[in-house]
Amino acid sequence: MNELKFVAQQDGIRLDQMISCVIEAYSRSSARDLIKKGLVKVDGKIGKPSTRVAAGQQITAIIPEYQKTSLQPQKIELSVIYEDESLIVIDKPAGLSVHPGPGHPDGTLVNAVMALCPDITGVGEENRPGIVHRLDMDTSGVIVVAKNDRSHRSLSDQFKNRTVTKKYVALVEGNMDQKKAIVDGPIGRDPHDRKKMAIVENGRDAKTEYAVNERFAQFDYLGVKPKTGRTHQIRVHLCSVGHPVVGDILYGTRVAGLDRQFLHAESISLSHPINDILMEFKSPLPQDLLKFKHSLS
Repeated sequence: MNELKFVAQQDGIRLDQMISCVIEAYSRSSARDLIKKGLVKVDGKIGKPSTRVAAGQQITAIIPEYQKTSLQPQKIELSVIYEDESLIVIDKPAGLSVHPGPGHPDGTLVNAVMALCPDITGVGEENRPGIVHRLDMDTSGVIVVAKNDRSHRSLSDQFKNRTVTKKYVALVEGNMDQKKAIVDGPIGRDPHDRKKMAIVENGRDAKTEYAVNERFAQFDYLGVKPKTGRTHQIRVHLCSVGHPVVGDILYGTRVAGLDRQFLHAESISLSHPINDILMEFKSPLPQDLLKFKHSLS
């Protein structure tokens, strides 16, 4: 364990934000984990991630020694859209979890990327090396993974500051009342079902912009731009306006001819973490979704 002591220089900054700024290797989520373990004190008292720190207060953080991840690299076929020394961009198939969790301890995108990029171990969080954003298991499309600490910090900051542009396509049940709109509703854990997220009063702010690209008799094909990155955000927001994603069995219903939700991360635009050049990565609509969409014509 290493002890870090410093004096806050600014008023009103959240403790988790301050820790992630002071300790370069820590993302905001890593800082929250550190604080929740009781390892960060403000003027001698254990803080909370949301604690607002005043200038002049003494911050003490106990930094655990780095432990090598127990994750193992696995040879799993991946479609690589782009790769350089800083990042790797994957076209994630549906059915592949991004990182280990309950029910899928291995066989994830992280395990596969570790086999392609052995040096990624230790980048970011222990059980999520390189991960800066996520896609639901049954959502396909573009996902970006950092290959070193500098890239992880830069990409994490871009997502945190909402300078990344993400575009999805989704097929929803029924026809939207408005052909273009923004769904604005705070998202948190559903109080009645822990497996689900929901719009709740004390949830985190969330905004999703959509536009109808094509209209069918019983469905609308949407272009979707999430302005925030909450868990299940697009699925929850579209369900909340009465038009769940087709095939989404958690928030909607199973649909004949489709084995998963019709949601695809079509593209992502961000600044390269080293040279700041704006880059856009794209993924075509997968064959299963394309086939189902053609069947509606």
